[in-house]
Amino acid sequence: MKTSLYASAAVLALTAGAAHSAAHLPFNPGEGDFSWDSYTSFADQYDLSGATVEITGAWTGNEKEKVDKVFDYFEEATGATVNYSGSDSFEQDIVISTRAGSAPNLAAFPQPGLAADMASQGLLTPLAEGTADWVAENYAAGQSWVDLGTYADPDGNENLYGLFYRVDVKSLVWYNPIAFDEMGYEIPETMEELKELTDQIVDDGGTPWCIGLGSGAATGWPATDWVEEMMLRTQPPEVYDQWVTNEISFDDPRVVAAMEEFGYFALNDDYVQGGAETVATTDFRDSPAGLFTIPAECYMHRQASFIPAFFPEDVVAGEDVDFFYFPAYEEKDLGKPVLGAGALFAITNPSEATTAMIEFLKTPIAHELWMAQGGFLTAHGGVNLDTYADDSLRAQGQILQDASTFRFDGSDLMPSEIGAGAFWSGMVDYVTGTPAAEVAATIQERWDSIQ
Repeated sequence: MKTSLYASAAVLALTAGAAHSAAHLPFNPGEGDFSWDSYTSFADQYDLSGATVEITGAWTGNEKEKVDKVFDYFEEATGATVNYSGSDSFEQDIVISTRAGSAPNLAAFPQPGLAADMASQGLLTPLAEGTADWVAENYAAGQSWVDLGTYADPDGNENLYGLFYRVDVKSLVWYNPIAFDEMGYEIPETMEELKELTDQIVDDGGTPWCIGLGSGAATGWPATDWVEEMMLRTQPPEVYDQWVTNEISFDDPRVVAAMEEFGYFALNDDYVQGGAETVATTDFRDSPAGLFTIPAECYMHRQASFIPAFFPEDVVAGEDVDFFYFPAYEEKDLGKPVLGAGALFAITNPSEATTAMIEFLKTPIAHELWMAQGGFLTAHGGVNLDTYADDSLRAQGQILQDASTFRFDGSDLMPSEIGAGAFWSGMVDYVTGTPAAEVAATIQERWDSIQ
């Protein structure tokens, strides 16, 4: 946009001794809606010629190509070399390398559980003092991200170890806007309005929801997301945290009530395509298909931001399908909680260049460069939302910006025997007739048995 910025960026890159020509960069410095001022300000601080930053993570294939492009700008600004290696077995590889003393400088963890375990073993280095305050001030729902990146060291002292980068949103309801328009339905802004709309669709002769829990050996997991959403909409976030860590039991009345909130939608034959008895056996990948029939066989589907990968190929986002925020109860006054997941960077082998990379990842440009390539969301409050690759991502990004609280997928934070075992199977039992209190008690018994 501003030629002065372009010139400044080019000069800074050259004076930093960058190993690459600016011609290979996908977005020319100074052009477009990017926050180039954050790039030039960063570049002005560093000359790391000859230094190398080794990074590993779970991003492979197309995702590796995208993050490599982001790292190209770090190289251009500093003169350092970045080597990123993605692995499908990241979780095993990073533990082995750190214990063997051959760890890379940085690791991008796909979820905080493993990072917390490694911090407790002394295998991670805390982020610089003041980073927690910076995150709290610069990320939407900032304290949530501080809490998610803060872990105990071997002595039990808590430090900030993780800087969240890429985020996924689960608190979405997908719908067919054409069908909504034909019936004159409006987007609900509260849970009370969502329930009213659910009843209105039934009164009009339609079926409000398409829900499927089938997922092979992982059958049941979509229902865990529903329960987590309902915990955040019926209880304060600290209660959610206590539940995830078993500080309150799984059969606590507040948890049972959240399960029954899911049951309000899933166990009513009039509310679910095919009736309640089909919920457990319908594959989650097939469950949204009813949105796209003429007339629509169902009107709404609650699922995460990845579900469009399973929509029919001819479906056009923004025309044939759209989404809205899964709303909170107005009467409970718990703000706008968002459930999701995300990847965080943590230091596994400190160096001057590694510290610089963390500073780079704090800049808006480091996020915008992937935003523009697609498949990326961020909670960074300083980014320009116009750099998102499409309107759908931009709207999801706005949901993140508007969040009062962000919480990580609870089942991913629980011990695997619970979050990826008893919780999954328990939800199948629930939708097939076992009372919620009995299901919750069984899950708690399993949790007690592994402690």
